[in-house]
Amino acid sequence: MVREWLVGGGVIEGPGGVLLVQNRRRDGRVDWSPPGGVIDPGETLLGGLTREVEEETGLTVTAWTGPVYEVVAEAPGLGWRLRVEVHRAVAFAGELTVADPDGIVVDARFAAADSCGPLLADAPRWVREPVGDWLGGPWEGTRPYAYRVDGTDRSSLSVTRV
Repeated sequence: MVREWLVGGGVIEGPGGVLLVQNRRRDGRVDWSPPGGVIDPGETLLGGLTREVEEETGLTVTAWTGPVYEVVAEAPGLGWRLRVEVHRAVAFAGELTVADPDGIVVDARFAAADSCGPLLADAPRWVREPVGDWLGGPWEGTRPYAYRVDGTDRSSLSVTRV
């Protein structure tokens, strides 16, 4: 049985740069990513993404465009498949606050493009590469990214872009 997740991600740009959130994982490690999360059954992707962003950051996105990129990551040895649609916020309001009801997001900040590399260094390759490409120069349309994750435990994983 393969577990499958549909995830919505948001590129939210403000005067200080792009919004990143710091996530505390079940095993205690932390990494940074754009805000977003798993879309619940019965939710539309944009509805779930808007909910996730508001839960994680306190910001209410009122208009999205995109997707600007899509990611598929498959890990046959671990029994999962992840599909991510990342949209760009066109309009948002509110104050940046961290109050994630799931307790995963522990920090959030708008980061200048040149300071994102170190923050994203510990993120999975399927998160780090597309965000880095976007920060290197936004594009029109949707870019696809696909990855294969080989291995059966975190310490021995090999991630290949396909």
